[in-house]
Amino acid sequence: MKRAYLPLTAVLLVLLAVSCKSGPKEDPILRLAAAESLTLGKELLAKKKYERARPYFTHAFEVEPNSAIGREGLLLAADTYYLQGSPSSYVQAEAKYRDYLNRFPTSVQAPYVQFQIANSLAKRMEKPDRDQSGTRKALEAYQELIRLYPTSEYAQQGQEQIKLVQANLAEHEFQIGRFYLRYGLPPAAVARFDHLLAAFPDYPDKGKVYYHLGIAYQKMKQAEEAQKAFDRLRAEAPDSPWAAKIPAIKTAARTDGASTS
Repeated sequence: MKRAYLPLTAVLLVLLAVSCKSGPKEDPILRLAAAESLTLGKELLAKKKYERARPYFTHAFEVEPNSAIGREGLLLAADTYYLQGSPSSYVQAEAKYRDYLNRFPTSVQAPYVQFQIANSLAKRMEKPDRDQSGTRKALEAYQELIRLYPTSEYAQQGQEQIKLVQANLAEHEFQIGRFYLRYGLPPAAVARFDHLLAAFPDYPDKGKVYYHLGIAYQKMKQAEEAQKAFDRLRAEAPDSPWAAKIPAIKTAARTDGASTS
């Protein structure tokens, strides 16, 4: 008995039909127009469903990358990462904001985007006892905001954020100086404390800096410099708890035979 063979074309058609039935379903988002996708994404964003909203914004941008709708989609996609609020999502937010700024540098949204780049960096600042390279990048990003967009509504907010960032950097300098002082390196401590006072004149806790600066000079047997540091503490931070801890300054003994009493 002879076997019946299907033509090759018929076999291919059967395989294609089976493949279509068993394959993954098409993402329904892909069927949406850019405006529809943006609207649905905003509805989810309003409900704080950031991960679910993001594909709609991404699709709106991919469909119309050069339209107002597409640009808004890209920006809102970046916002979903920022609003998600995790260390990794802040990294992704920064990347998305930079992508937006690279594509549309003259956009009216550019000041906001630069502000958000800085915020994404500031959200990842380490504690003062850790590496501060990220903090310095955040400071540079805020300074860039003010340099490029000094009259924008975000410039003032950037100034306020700079104070917080600088306070973190100043505290980092203080902790290094105190470390040097604790481990018997007062000259290195003095260098750190002097740098802190010069670089961060608005540091809110200068009282403790003056106190430890005075102690460092005392350990170096430089009574006059120690007295200057303590005098600045009394004058500039009289209510500081460190003012009550100022030790007595021991003057060097005279060598001309006269009494020092």
